[in-house]
Amino acid sequence: MLLAALLAANLPAHGASGPWQQTDTVEGRLIAAVEGTGEGAGTLDRVPLGLHLKMKPGWKTYWRSPGDAGLPPQVSWDGSGNLAGTDFRWPAPHRFTLFGIETFGYDGEVVFPITARPAQAGQPLDLKASVDLLVCSDICVPQHLDLTLQVPAGPAASSGADANLIARFASYVPGDGTASGLGIESVRTSGKGLEVAATAREPFVDPDVFVENAAGAVFGAPSVAFADGNRRITVTLPSSGQPVPLDGLPMTLTLVDGARSLETVATVNAGGGVSQGLGGVPGLIAILGFALIGGLLLNLMPCVLPVLSLKLLSVVGHGGSAPRDIRAGFLASAAGILFSFMVLAGAAIALKLTGSAVGWGIQFQQPLFLVFMVVLVTGFAANLWGLFEIPLPRAIADAALGGHHGGGHHGGGQHSTSLGGHFATGALATLLATPCSAPFLGTAVGFALARGPLEILAVFAALGLGLALPYLLVAAFPALAARLPRPGRWMLVLRRILGGTLALTGVWLLTVLAVQVSPAAALAVGALMATLVLVLAIRKRLPGRARVAGGALAAVLALAAFGLPMALDRHASQAAAAIDGRWTPFDKAAIREQVAAGRTVFVDVTADWCITCQANKKLVLTRGTVAERLFGSGIVPMRADWTRPDDRISSYLAEHGRYGIPFNIVYGPGAPDGVALPELLTEAAVLAALDRAR
Repeated sequence: MLLAALLAANLPAHGASGPWQQTDTVEGRLIAAVEGTGEGAGTLDRVPLGLHLKMKPGWKTYWRSPGDAGLPPQVSWDGSGNLAGTDFRWPAPHRFTLFGIETFGYDGEVVFPITARPAQAGQPLDLKASVDLLVCSDICVPQHLDLTLQVPAGPAASSGADANLIARFASYVPGDGTASGLGIESVRTSGKGLEVAATAREPFVDPDVFVENAAGAVFGAPSVAFADGNRRITVTLPSSGQPVPLDGLPMTLTLVDGARSLETVATVNAGGGVSQGLGGVPGLIAILGFALIGGLLLNLMPCVLPVLSLKLLSVVGHGGSAPRDIRAGFLASAAGILFSFMVLAGAAIALKLTGSAVGWGIQFQQPLFLVFMVVLVTGFAANLWGLFEIPLPRAIADAALGGHHGGGHHGGGQHSTSLGGHFATGALATLLATPCSAPFLGTAVGFALARGPLEILAVFAALGLGLALPYLLVAAFPALAARLPRPGRWMLVLRRILGGTLALTGVWLLTVLAVQVSPAAALAVGALMATLVLVLAIRKRLPGRARVAGGALAAVLALAAFGLPMALDRHASQAAAAIDGRWTPFDKAAIREQVAAGRTVFVDVTADWCITCQANKKLVLTRGTVAERLFGSGIVPMRADWTRPDDRISSYLAEHGRYGIPFNIVYGPGAPDGVALPELLTEAAVLAALDRAR
């Protein structure tokens, strides 16, 4: 009995909690909401943790955006065992005002909820956290804590008091407003600064609004006007620094009222225009307009240019056709675009609901998707070269075209009557458009992916409608295509040329695959595709059953291509593209250090599969005055390569309300929160941002 009592006295009070480490101003520890990493069907692929801090009376630490002064806590997990990564969440902050200086953070006690992703689910976690934080009272003192925590293997039972503590502070992390009953109706600029109109299910008591990513704009303490039984407020944040143009700039707004809070991304129309806000109908209509224009502009982006060959052939193939057939073909292409955007919207919703990273064009980070695209464009090219045809059965074609098969419109062969071919053309245009970002598109996609399923569906539908507008225009006025020359032998030459452009698209996709997996894998896939084309060419000359065998061999070659990335993959650190020696690898923590030292930091978030990024690089960033400034003294050019999935970069983009690339932002003493640049860079825009940040 004595031995049992001694053992019990030495057991920790909570299931899985690390020891406290204490300084003169703060003490901290790591805690877990579970006693083990799970076993059997209850094995955890996500382990809920918390960074528990207690400040001494009169001391405070800072939020992710500290305000006019301060630094947010930084955590490094180097040396941890069985840890693949972590997701760090921020409870809603408090405002501290001292001598007109506005800072945001926490005093007393705070727990930062953390989700740990074990490298091997069900195995023990051996966590080592190196925590750097700034703690301030009348003076500010940097503090360093080395914290440890071991979560053993075993049942994932609740750890009692620690689990409740993590859950309590997790409830303070701002959500989309559904649970808290909060909503932001509009955001607009006024002569005084920024005005935010908000509503609440229950009356407001002590509301506050925090603004992030406002291109260096500085706002003072807010004033609040109450209305409608305190269920509606207008928060005015006065400008306290040099005026900064906010037109079209996405910013993150955090609305806090006691224990309830809301976080949303909004875009301000300077000059009093109503911006988008959570649940705001005028704002949603404006964003849908942005999405429509962005989708239309995608037709002019370099990502979509390779599929121009299919569009051109489709138009030429309608020459001399009956208006009814022309309208059916172009409506089928538009339907392919809209259907594909709905599939993308569904995938985005599914990823968002599962907590995965979501963004515009992230499917190009997946090697299997790249192989699929290579096989697809190879098939389209082979079809244009006349190596194979997949005609619709006559009955289906008659039903699709309403039984109308006029004499002249068959001159282009079965291709011109295949609605499936036109539908596939629209789908391919959508897939090739996703690695590009156009003006207005980034704002629309950022709004959608920061919202719920309905907003995602609405915005993606508007994007698809914009991309499909040229097709719908010809469908509405079929005489535009009917006046073209009738199809003839000259089209055979055109088809060969346009097939060559799609083959070049396949080569570009292979170069991206070479970066993500390995050059050997890309060469092997390319060799298989060349063999596939050769087999189809030989098959065309074979009789009967031999032709069927040739088709089967081509299908086997296409399927074999999907196994090569897995067979020839290499470690991610080896597969990452080599960064130009003039660029510094992305390090978010280093940005503030460089700015504090008086330097300007230019961040370029890019990827090898992003054609717009490559165009910005070739036309602006690596030439002329911009290159001289970027790679001169006093400026740190920092590159974040998103070619392969990277949680650090995904989180960084989301913090700025961006879910697609390119994304460029400039930090400096004059703009510590950054000056975001448009998707399409110009020399004047880059130089102006560098000057403002300096």
